Amino acid sequence: MKAKNLNITIDGIDKKILRKLMEDARTPILEIARLVGISGAAIHQRLKKLEKSGLISGSQCIINHRVLGYNTLAFVGVYLDKTMSHLDAVKLLKRIPEVLECHFTSGQWSLFIKVTSKNNAHLMHILNENILTISGVLRTETFVSLDQQIDRQIQI
Repeated sequence: MKAKNLNITIDGIDKKILRKLMEDARTPILEIARLVGISGAAIHQRLKKLEKSGLISGSQCIINHRVLGYNTLAFVGVYLDKTMSHLDAVKLLKRIPEVLECHFTSGQWSLFIKVTSKNNAHLMHILNENILTISGVLRTETFVSLDQQIDRQIQI
């Protein structure tokens, strides 16, 4: 079965390559070639095609924030004043290193952000001293994550 979007068609070989890289992005190309049954050069060409299409947007090293002492993870709904530009708010939120993600949302919040902190006191400091002091931020609504149960990508 082939999956297709406007830019690319992926076949069974592409899916095998992607699954292996999603399992471990550091897998050598030659190991993938042996697994799939085609040459390393063919794997390399397919990866370039997938990157060019935008399906693969790179690889990354994932840091375990808990090992660094950031033991509290929270999701924060941010209410903005109607006169506050969403883009201006995002620019200021980018300056706060503990803000890991920021999403424009439909619904009650203007923005929804993911924040890591060392503990609840540190989270309160980030909220009160960094986020709520941004001009145009009216208030926030915070949800502390007790434990993450699912962490995955879309299946290929």
